[in-house]
Order: sequence, then C-alpha cells, then structure tokens
Amino acid sequence: MEFSVNHPIIFVMVGIIIAVVIAQSVYFLIRALKRAKAIGIDKTVLKKTVLSSAIFTIAPAISIVAGVIALSLSLGIPLPWLRLSVIGSLSYETIAAERALAAFGLNLSEVITDPQIYVTVVWVMTFGIAAGLILTPIFAKKIQNGMKKIEQSDKKWREIFTNAMFLGMISAFLGFVFCDVANVFKGDTTGLIPVVVFFASAIIMALCGILAIKLKQRWMNDYALPISLIAGMAIAIPVTAWLG
Repeated sequence: MEFSVNHPIIFVMVGIIIAVVIAQSVYFLIRALKRAKAIGIDKTVLKKTVLSSAIFTIAPAISIVAGVIALSLSLGIPLPWLRLSVIGSLSYETIAAERALAAFGLNLSEVITDPQIYVTVVWVMTFGIAAGLILTPIFAKKIQNGMKKIEQSDKKWREIFTNAMFLGMISAFLGFVFCDVANVFKGDTTGLIPVVVFFASAIIMALCGILAIKLKQRWMNDYALPISLIAGMAIAIPVTAWLG
C-alpha cells in the first residue's frame, strides 16, 4: 500500500477521534442545559447564551481552518485537523512539525512521502503537548491557590507576576521569529520574512484593538486574532516573493 498523508484510513481514524470529542461536548451541553433549568434559569437567557456562544466560536474556528491550510501541504489534512481541533495551537504545532522535519532535512513546504518521517512528526506534535494533560490535574489546583494567595496579599504584584509569565511564554516563540535574522549579513534575506510578517500582524492586531475601543465594538476583540492571522498569511505571499 502506497503511503499518503491524505490516505482515507487516516481520515477515518481522525474522524473517529473528533467524533468522540464532539459527542462529549454534546453530552456536557445537554447536562448543562438540564442543570440550568433545574436551578431556574430563564429559557430566554439560556437561548441567548447558547446563541452568543455559538456565534463567537466562529472566530477561533477561522484560526483553526487557517492553521489546517497552512500545515496541509506537508502534513496533509487529517493530522493538522486532529491537532488543531482537539488540543493544540497553531504556534506550537507549526514549531513542533518544523523541528521534527528539520531533523530529516525537510521543511513544511515539502510533502512527506516517507511513513517513518510522518510517524515521527506525529509523535513530536502529540507527545510534547500531552504533558499538559498529565500535569494539569496534578498541579493546576496548587498553582491556582497560589495565585489566589498572591492576589489577596498584593493584587498589583499578582498582575505583574501573571504578565511576566505570559511574556516569558511569548518570548520562547519569538526566538523562532528572529533566529535567522543574522543570515542577512551572509546575503540570505529569507530570515527577514517571519520578522516582516510578525510586525505586520502585530500592527493589524493593534489596529483591531484601537477600532474596537474607538467604535465600541466588543465583537472585534474576538475576531482580532483570525483577522491578523489571515492578513499575516496574505502578507507573507508578496513578502516571500520579495525577500525569498
């Protein structure tokens, strides 16, 4: 049997997993609605909550679709569909896949034809992020209690501490944006592509935030990420043609 990243068997396996996740979501949704009715929440409030939640899930869904498209050339559709639909993020999945492919001298612009390479990429993308599933139930409550204690003693310090952790996480990803900039001095300008796209996306994100404040449109806050993501991907095309 010839291997393909889009083989029907892979689609079937991924479809089964996603179907289980959807079934769990439907189950807990029904349980939540029954509980809400039992405690006397008005049906109008329930309908409004469900409708608004459904509408605002469109924003992250756009980001997921964009991520699947970005990764589908090399990894096919099933694997990115699975990783970005269940547990995962575009930033993590892209970096994990790139590092795994780099070990074989490949990149995300090349289609995987070797099943061993494909399995390796799958393990790298899933094994690393699976640690969160194991560590969260063990340490999450302790960390949350610790954050509450900090907030009770000094709310300002708690905000500083939270922002510092967030910036630390973001800094880890920024390394991949700027890691090849020094190659410019060797005559290779391709390292500037992610930098230009990064700043362009950041400017678009900032503009969305400004418009949301000025126009008082809260919905724009939810759609700022997919807007900047898709715009960044679009900008990457002419930038790559220019610097690549």
